[in-house]
Amino acid sequence: MANHVFGRGSGALPTATRGEGCYIYDETGRAYLDGSGGAAVSCLGHSDETVRAAIHAQLDQIAFAHTGFFTSEPAEALADKLIAHAPEGIDRVYLLSGGSEAVEAAIKLARQYALEIGQPGRHRIIARRQSYHGNTLGALAAGGNAWRREKYAPLLMETYHIDPCFEYHHRHDGESLEDYGQRAAQALEDEIQRLGPETVLAFIAEPVVGATAGAVPSEGDYFKHIREICDRNGVLLILDEVMCGMGRTGTFFACEQDGVAPDIVTIAKGLGAGYAPIGAMLSSARIFDAIAQGSGSFQHGHTYHGHPLAAAAGNAVVSRILDDGLLPQVRARGDTLEAALRQRFGQHPHVGDIRGRGLFRGIELVEDRDTKQSFDPSRKLNAKVKKAAMDEGLICYPAGGTVDGRVGDHVLLAPPFIISEDQIGELVDKLSNALDRALAA
Repeated sequence: MANHVFGRGSGALPTATRGEGCYIYDETGRAYLDGSGGAAVSCLGHSDETVRAAIHAQLDQIAFAHTGFFTSEPAEALADKLIAHAPEGIDRVYLLSGGSEAVEAAIKLARQYALEIGQPGRHRIIARRQSYHGNTLGALAAGGNAWRREKYAPLLMETYHIDPCFEYHHRHDGESLEDYGQRAAQALEDEIQRLGPETVLAFIAEPVVGATAGAVPSEGDYFKHIREICDRNGVLLILDEVMCGMGRTGTFFACEQDGVAPDIVTIAKGLGAGYAPIGAMLSSARIFDAIAQGSGSFQHGHTYHGHPLAAAAGNAVVSRILDDGLLPQVRARGDTLEAALRQRFGQHPHVGDIRGRGLFRGIELVEDRDTKQSFDPSRKLNAKVKKAAMDEGLICYPAGGTVDGRVGDHVLLAPPFIISEDQIGELVDKLSNALDRALAA
């Protein structure tokens, strides 16, 4: 059969033909346990009846109406529901088609806000190394992953990057988690002062770093210190919850656990749970009002933003998460997953760290536990783990460059919120087998 799909790579892939609960089945009928939700997307599994029914019902009404001419009932309902559970001060929702679009919108909104309030000198974005904010050029520029940026570096806008809050690699011996969190946050203050506070537009960060570092949470009061630094210098705080939000870490917004509210927050992935391509950029009333009372419109837009069919799917997903007890279940199943990982890998000679929150967990693979020495990147261990896991019937999300964009390997786990305790056991068993096979290769 001819293949004209421009895929992510040149290798052949199995064809997904159906989904049931936490499993995807290929054309041969083989089942794969979805241990990572794809890329932390499929939080409700692959056959949720409520979401499917909502999509069917909306399709019978209207699938698309351009936001230059109309709003829609599902878009309004989803925005109301999100704001009812959003961090303090967040008041408006800009619906988009995915995470990269949401981050692009956040950066552009921050810049327009600076113009609206008469501070045109603010144009510099500060982010963190080993962050990931999307693959469009603006989002890629904000991201701090060296490997993803390398090919496109001449096309990227200038951004500035500080060290992440990554205690496994950056906390000093004998340093408390609180002291480390404060020291890590001080890097932002130092960079703002170096650049000139009047030139800095925004700081963007993931509350729990996902794809590029493997479920790395902040420590101590890191984000409270970050919030204070931003406020003191007139810098907007953008939190990227595209991967870690929508209940993934055990609270609806991940930043709830850090006790802070951003000026802008981005969401996607779990917002549509894989049933429709949808993301959103949420903004504070202060930012929206400045534009509404100034130029009158946000100079941005996409053909498919605010798509009614996608919004209907998102509204059903959010209702399932909030109304059907899934947040407590994420916390409980997250504890079960953490315990299972620690029991199986806690003394593994090549597992250096087990980390994360809720059903967002990562294990970092090392050549030497005592020195935290990573494997040689030429070994391509993460790719071998992914292949071995697929051979075992497990979908997980390994990646490389964990430490600095080149060195380091980790495996990210983000299973559906509906995963059972028995399936957690299956996940850990298959991951263990895959890891053994990859290390022996």
